[in-house]
Amino acid sequence: VGDPSTAKSQMLRYMLRVAPLAVNTTGRGSSGVGLTAAVTTDQETGERRLEAGAMVLADRGVVCIDEFDKMRETDRVAIHEAMEQQT
Repeated sequence: VGDPSTAKSQMLRYMLRVAPLAVNTTGRGSSGVGLTAAVTTDQETGERRLEAGAMVLADRGVVCIDEFDKMRETDRVAIHEAMEQQT
């Protein structure tokens, strides 16, 4: 969001340095599942477990998502729901 070449990425990097708890990710390589949480299955035991995504890891902190506009629309919807409802 914002015009090209207006130092958005530099502002995110600054926040990563000054915030006590900050997690960095990019919109291009992220999915809604990767940013919130995912259920995975252990190959050896077959047990399922919940793996935290960037938004969960940064609880009570800051999540810096660079290139947010490059994300798929469905992934943006999942993130917006998590931000609005905090679910």
